[in-house]
Amino acid sequence: QTYRRKADHLVKALCQEFPGIQAQINLTKPRSKSFEVILKKEDGADVLLWSGLKKGPPRRLKFPEPEVVINSIKENL
Repeated sequence: QTYRRKADHLVKALCQEFPGIQAQINLTKPRSKSFEVILKKEDGADVLLWSGLKKGPPRRLKFPEPEVVINSIKENL
């Protein structure tokens, strides 16, 4: 539940910062205890914006702050 709640919070922040953005949360079950944010560009390229795979403990380090992801998106657009 924590991962879903954090993902929903991040998507909400992204939609506020980038009106009209299309954001998706994994439709299938993701890897256990992993949280990653990937930008899919219009040309089909994937850009890993943030990964919590090698972060933590504590568990809270495995989730990005929305500002970090927003800044990373701005750098990659």
